[in-house]
Amino acid sequence: QVQLVESGGGLVQAGGSLRLSCAGSGRTFSGYTMAWFRQAPGKERSFVATINWSSGSTYYADSVKGRFTISRDNAKNTVYLQLNSLKPEDTAVYYCAARIGVRRIGINDYNYWGRGTQVTVSS
Repeated sequence: QVQLVESGGGLVQAGGSLRLSCAGSGRTFSGYTMAWFRQAPGKERSFVATINWSSGSTYYADSVKGRFTISRDNAKNTVYLQLNSLKPEDTAVYYCAARIGVRRIGINDYNYWGRGTQVTVSS
């Protein structure tokens, strides 16, 4: 059983930075695609970034490209999301997700989800 646990959220001023972590357990993630999604109050959950666990290939939503960086540490079975130049509109609960296979950006394409970590950006 795959388990994902997010951490690292918090309150930060606009222009600041945070690093989110997603610790995976239950198996190694070779052959998996890992992703971050976010859900702002009153909005649907939306795609942020993905990384292929084996190749390290990444893909980003246009809204975060150049500001956020997704990475992984194979030895720690952990995926990270570095959030820089944060804006108030980045305020959301951030979720880690995993799927077997190639990159997808749809919510329904992911089998495993963490419980989320809150990021709040003040203006």
